[in-house]
Amino acid sequence: MKEFDVKDVIEQACRWIVDFFEKNGKGCNAVLGISGGKDSSVAAALCVKALGKDRVIGVLMPNGEQGDIDCAYRLVEHLGIKSYTVNIKEGFDGIVGAITKDLELTEQARVNLAPRLRMSTVYAVSQCCNGRVVNTCNLSEDWVGYSTRYGDSVGDFSPLSHLTVTEVKAIGKELGLPIDLVEKVPSDGLSGKTDEDNLGFTYAVLDKYIRTGVCEDEKTKALIDRKHQMNLFKLQLMPSFEPKM
Repeated sequence: MKEFDVKDVIEQACRWIVDFFEKNGKGCNAVLGISGGKDSSVAAALCVKALGKDRVIGVLMPNGEQGDIDCAYRLVEHLGIKSYTVNIKEGFDGIVGAITKDLELTEQARVNLAPRLRMSTVYAVSQCCNGRVVNTCNLSEDWVGYSTRYGDSVGDFSPLSHLTVTEVKAIGKELGLPIDLVEKVPSDGLSGKTDEDNLGFTYAVLDKYIRTGVCEDEKTKALIDRKHQMNLFKLQLMPSFEPKM
């Protein structure tokens, strides 16, 4: 693979976004969840560059109190885009309360519930605003399944899913986004751990392995390979039975 040309990739991505809307929603708006992290920030910035700020809408979705919500508001202000804030706490608590009447809620179910509610919220806002939903996942996260199926893993179009974390950061810097948002350490917001703590390796190591096939540490390589294989189903269409007629 040739050296990453950030300016060229930005131009390619913007042309691709414009082409998507020409074919799948001429005149529609790009609607996306805004967390204040690098992925939603860069995805929003690319859409603004491609479509103009008047056609990009951010949805901020705290679950009660969100300690870093100021980052999301700063991104919205920086880009000059319209935004809506929808607190999902009542919906989240309502579902948890209804389930736990008859069933013990596992920790994994609790963790994945919030991103699924957020995606439902983004789609509801999108359908009220003549929108198409932006998926904000990147290649590195998708490679090891670090997303919630039917949560942040979905959308109507995805400008970042073939770009690694390293490349997404480079785009954010080139687009002039606030550096602290581009370099913000990603975390799940629940366990107190960073994404890299949860994964067991750094994105730098993962990105190098994805792009070059090289990973010096055999244990890390095996861990990445195992996660990749286990989570491929998240990137594939739902298996469906076809009877022989």
